[in-house]
Amino acid sequence: MNLYEDLATQLKDNIRQGVYPPGERVPSVRRLSERQGVSQATVVAAYRLLESHGWLEARPQSGFFARHPESVPPPARGTEASEGPCAVNVTELAVRLSRNTQRSDLVSFGAAVPHADFLPLKDLRASLNRSLRGIDDVGSRYSFPPGEEVLRQRIARRAAEYGCHFGPDDIVITDGCQEALNLALRAVARAGDIVAIETPAFFGTLQAIESLGMQALEIPSDPDTGLSLDALTLALDRWPVQAVVTVSNFSNPTGSLMPDSHKSKLVKMLAARGIPLIEDDIYGDLAHGRDRPRAAKAYDRDGNVLLCSSFSKTIAPGYRVGWLAPGRWHRQVEHLKYVSTMANATLTQLAVADYLSESRYERHLVRVRRIYADNLARMQAAIARWFPDGTRTSRPVGGFVLWVELPEGSDTMALYEKALAAGISFTPGRLFSPQDKYGNCLRLAAALPWGARVESALMELGKLTGR
Repeated sequence: MNLYEDLATQLKDNIRQGVYPPGERVPSVRRLSERQGVSQATVVAAYRLLESHGWLEARPQSGFFARHPESVPPPARGTEASEGPCAVNVTELAVRLSRNTQRSDLVSFGAAVPHADFLPLKDLRASLNRSLRGIDDVGSRYSFPPGEEVLRQRIARRAAEYGCHFGPDDIVITDGCQEALNLALRAVARAGDIVAIETPAFFGTLQAIESLGMQALEIPSDPDTGLSLDALTLALDRWPVQAVVTVSNFSNPTGSLMPDSHKSKLVKMLAARGIPLIEDDIYGDLAHGRDRPRAAKAYDRDGNVLLCSSFSKTIAPGYRVGWLAPGRWHRQVEHLKYVSTMANATLTQLAVADYLSESRYERHLVRVRRIYADNLARMQAAIARWFPDGTRTSRPVGGFVLWVELPEGSDTMALYEKALAAGISFTPGRLFSPQDKYGNCLRLAAALPWGARVESALMELGKLTGR
């Protein structure tokens, strides 16, 4: 073994044993060189080797930081077609579980909602005040569809940075991303129609399909690359699918990221068949790396992609400011928005537009992206340490949700009740399928400030899984 490989093994053992927890800075090249009595070139070679294996992360101007890559991802689902379309019935369970996420006495890993410490509350308050001072009638007038022009301009400008080709007039402002999903589904499909979804799927999408009386067709997905295009092709050949819904960037719950080549192929394939693609991009801005991934919408040249998003996961969950770029269904979506809620709140739109007017949002994203990456790495390390052998986790490179697959035979609904009694909440896997799949899985949200309380809760949850 070469000297740098021996040094890399020592440092890897230190990270595995918790000497350097995930997210913590390891010694500088100079310091470790002096401590170990080796050249700086040897240390750099060791660090680069660990970086290539996922044990370290290099941050510009900051040094190297520990990671913990030994979580094993859940196996990829096959490329076979789904068992067939089915009705959806998840809302009752979702409502019951959502009530518990708001309990202050719980350590909540269940709610995919950023903690207040991770939101730019001071800057948003200043933006609200400026909006109130700047427009006399801001609180008295309706903001009819498509919504405030200044906000649509800012959204279109940002979307252009990740490859999307639409302008302010192509956007409809919504009450969060959930309404955007509902409007998109209503525009392209009717009760009884079949909607193809990746599986596991965000339960908010399942609730929307259920509320509209549509049928869901589960398409296998890969925990790293997302929706299986081969499986989707088989399903489209067999079933009269009216629309496809996907989260191409950092899917909820697995955190998968669809490669650009897959996005392009998906868009072209659906356009050729005349099947609309509804894309949920709510986590797109939370890439852990330096580059924000392109949306599938960036490859749309026919208006066949309806792009949904919001600022709920990044800056202001309570503002309920979302948006939809519905392509060739713009007229239908604008009409549906009007007859559904008539207007959006004016003040919050203007406040978000003001906040986006400078570089504050980008600075905020740089900060929270790093926090979420560190939190997820720490969570994976805790699971590897305290959960039963055979437990697998997804390996997200964006967002803040983690998919956990316990050994076969585990029942996460029963575990959920035990966890509640211990002051802990999470989201059971059954909620992410219309056919009661994933009974041994759960979703954890890494959106709390890391500390002793969070670590203790994960340790206790790990103990409960073995009982």
